[in-house]
Amino acid sequence: MGFSIKSALRFGWETFKKRPWLFVGATAILAAASIGIEALTNAIDVTLSGEEDQPTILGIVVNLAFGTLVGMGGTAFYLAAHDSLDKVELSSLWHPSPFWKYVGASLLLSLAVGAGLVLLIVPGIILALMFMFSNLIVIDRELGPIEAMTESNRVTRGHKWSLLGLVLILFLINLVGILAFVVGLLVSIPVTALAFMHAYRVLSGTTDAPPSHAMDAKLAA
Repeated sequence: MGFSIKSALRFGWETFKKRPWLFVGATAILAAASIGIEALTNAIDVTLSGEEDQPTILGIVVNLAFGTLVGMGGTAFYLAAHDSLDKVELSSLWHPSPFWKYVGASLLLSLAVGAGLVLLIVPGIILALMFMFSNLIVIDRELGPIEAMTESNRVTRGHKWSLLGLVLILFLINLVGILAFVVGLLVSIPVTALAFMHAYRVLSGTTDAPPSHAMDAKLAA
């Protein structure tokens, strides 16, 4: 199956429609967790520094640790939903392993993209596209940070323009979700996340790995 923006978006929408309340519930849980983490971080900062906008070391560590768990959970859930929609449950949101590999990949990705943006905007965008699947690969295959970034570079090679187009369209879809009184995000986030997972599976050549979640024939067209 070849990769296209249209097929990725279609996959995301068609999959969402099959279990909409599961996806809405998962997105709401992730959002609530993120809000809770932010509130906890602010409380720590206010307690230790006396000012809400004055970050503290403890606040940064707490935010990084719990934020990482939320990111890992969301990634694992949507990947599982892509691969086996009939079997995935909300319990898939708890996926704390491999924690340190995920942290390492996130930090290296931030440094690489940040360095590229400092040099010029274009190198930062190229590096972001090159390594865009790094964290996903850590969850999917439990590779180390360097190995995951190397694999992401391999997967995205030759597809930068298509992936840039996909990222921009996913951003616009979520922007529409925000404009739709924010609650639109409960639909737009699952659809775009599933489309992102589909792009990864197709480009990595593992789309057909989980036979239990084969899409309808029309999606493969």
